[in-house]
Amino acid sequence: MKKFLFIAIAVVLASASVSAQRYAIIDTKFILDKMPEYKDADKRLALVSEQWQKEIDAKQGQLNQMYRNYEAEQYMLTEDLKKKREDQLFNSEKEIRDLQKKRFGYEGDLFKERQKLVKPVQDKVYNAIQKMAVNRGYDFVLDKSEGITVIFADPKLDKSDEVLRELGLKS
Repeated sequence: MKKFLFIAIAVVLASASVSAQRYAIIDTKFILDKMPEYKDADKRLALVSEQWQKEIDAKQGQLNQMYRNYEAEQYMLTEDLKKKREDQLFNSEKEIRDLQKKRFGYEGDLFKERQKLVKPVQDKVYNAIQKMAVNRGYDFVLDKSEGITVIFADPKLDKSDEVLRELGLKS
């Protein structure tokens, strides 16, 4: 009976502390879509991306032509010339893959361009959310645009240091 009473009190206290927290839900995609500077940055990014893709497509077209020429001529070439052409084809393929990686790969040119154009607008939105959260006393602000993501959490609610102490580690 004492155990049941203890558990009931713990549940009531836990639910009381949860209900005392204030939270808000926002949609950053909706907000960004309403911002002209975001639309402009997104358009510029799309143009740059399209230009880079055309550059890669042109190189791929040249490589395809080189392959067709090689296939047509390979029976007339000496072994040395075959090897030389195959090396050229291999190097051209590698050049195209490297260019794709440079332009569109992880932390490539497109990523850097996005950071330059879009990140300042995203930071502006984040700062406005943080200001609103502090002014209105929200403990959490959740973003529903791409699943639920915590955008702002009141630092006094962060218990990471307590967990580290519980683990016997210094914060």
